[in-house]
Amino acid sequence: MKETLVILAAGMGSRYGGLKQIDGVGNHNEPIIEFTIYDAIKTGFKKVVLIIKKENQEAFEESLVKKIRPYIEVEYAFQDLHDIPENVTIPEDRVKPWGTTHALLSCKDILKDDPFVVCNADDFYGRNAFETVMDFFHSGIDDNTYCMVGYKVEKTLSENGTVTRGYCQKDDEGNLTSIKEVMNIRWNKDHDGVEYEDNGEYKPMEMGSPVSMNFWGFTPSIIGRLNEIFTNELPEGIKVNPLKYEALLPNHVGYLVKDGQCKVKVLTSNDSWFGVTYKEDKPTVVAKIQSLKDNGTYPDVLF
Repeated sequence: MKETLVILAAGMGSRYGGLKQIDGVGNHNEPIIEFTIYDAIKTGFKKVVLIIKKENQEAFEESLVKKIRPYIEVEYAFQDLHDIPENVTIPEDRVKPWGTTHALLSCKDILKDDPFVVCNADDFYGRNAFETVMDFFHSGIDDNTYCMVGYKVEKTLSENGTVTRGYCQKDDEGNLTSIKEVMNIRWNKDHDGVEYEDNGEYKPMEMGSPVSMNFWGFTPSIIGRLNEIFTNELPEGIKVNPLKYEALLPNHVGYLVKDGQCKVKVLTSNDSWFGVTYKEDKPTVVAKIQSLKDNGTYPDVLF
């Protein structure tokens, strides 16, 4: 197997205020994505696919890719607003990409043979997440069984604003039964509980609830299924919300589970997640990254 890491790095960073996917957080200006790739290499992944916007290729090449090419095979995939079915018209003034499902579909000609992990460029997952999924890949699972790594919701919040997470439910055997993208999750006013917005009203969310941080383990069979969902959903999505509709990967995996087309094992990681949703999150991430270097988890220079 040529286990592959697919990194979603084509977002616009509107809340962050810039190209956060390659914004440096390490003492040598390493972005989070560099630590992610380092962990994947150490775990045995043999290829990385970077899903980016075409206009950002030079920036990625100069700041990241030329350093990692000696250590792992690298390929680019480009998420393009115009890469949609011919019978669909792009709304005037639409600039936002079509979401994470659409991003993954930009790899449909690359991800044909081997299992792959999909994750976000701006989230730090820790090496244990990669080890857990690699063990899953080698456990003899069938082509229609996937996995995800879940984190406790309270361990995924920002002190600087609300976040969006994939809220998960699972059965007694650890199989995902439902997942839904929930927006505007935050600490409550007393900072002792979690709440989320539902139709303009904030409601409590149980502490310890497992959420997806978009760390998935798939086989290539997922691609055709997602393409069918995206193709069917896109016209109505544009009709309802022409400028901001997004095809969200967690929701679509949930559809497939509900329809019985696949199984998804909910795995857990021993590491802590952190990330840069907002510019104000960066100092905390910088400090955590440095502490991981100081305790020997990472070398001073990764590549």
